Amino acid sequence: MRRNGSTLSRAPGLNRPMTPECFKELQAARQAKRPVVLVTHLASGEQTLFDRHSTHADATLLEAVRDALRMDRSILLDRQRERLFLNVYNPPLRLLIVGAVHISSSLASMATTAGYEVVVIDPRQAWATAERMPDIKLVEGWPDDALAELEPDSRTAIITLTHDPKLDDPALAAALRSPAFYIGSLGSRRTHTQRLQRLREKGFSDEELTRIHGPLGLSIGAKTPSEIAISAMAEMTLILRSETGK
Repeated sequence: MRRNGSTLSRAPGLNRPMTPECFKELQAARQAKRPVVLVTHLASGEQTLFDRHSTHADATLLEAVRDALRMDRSILLDRQRERLFLNVYNPPLRLLIVGAVHISSSLASMATTAGYEVVVIDPRQAWATAERMPDIKLVEGWPDDALAELEPDSRTAIITLTHDPKLDDPALAAALRSPAFYIGSLGSRRTHTQRLQRLREKGFSDEELTRIHGPLGLSIGAKTPSEIAISAMAEMTLILRSETGK
């Protein structure tokens, strides 16, 4: 393990075994798919687990923890009288796409290249086929049932593409009840306004509804399915890597 030319594996603190208490806490966090950072004091070997909500440290360390989680990168932090190694344990990135439409194939391919585990959800058997969506994991259940089984976490993005309220609305409602870091929905501004009104009638507040990015993607003038997929991936990445997005 190297950083800036130094061999971190030879640092005294990293050669010491993890305490049973810290190991149990780390395993619990990973089982719960909670992003955490294991901070090791290299001089003493003392280890502490942090997440982005932690407050039991100074501002400099807490900022470094949040930066490490956001950027998916373990770092060596040099301070005046100590060196700390911040080892990131992030759950896998996932993208759950509702609707096996033309955009889905391009979006799934781009997301897979970017390191996401991709699942396409569509109960319509004529759409969700291996011929139309080769090499993509397909789930043929109803979106709300599928999302309940897939259990979206804070490293999950959810995008609806069907234009069908019977499919998109239940999926968006399930997404809003989850900690998904990104929720997007395809459609015009008028379609999105109508969508938000239906979700208000289901009891969601305006504050909750601001989590839905619609129309989907960054405004880059996208027209083709591939261009729309690019705009969606760009917006997902912006939210994932921004200081306020996670």
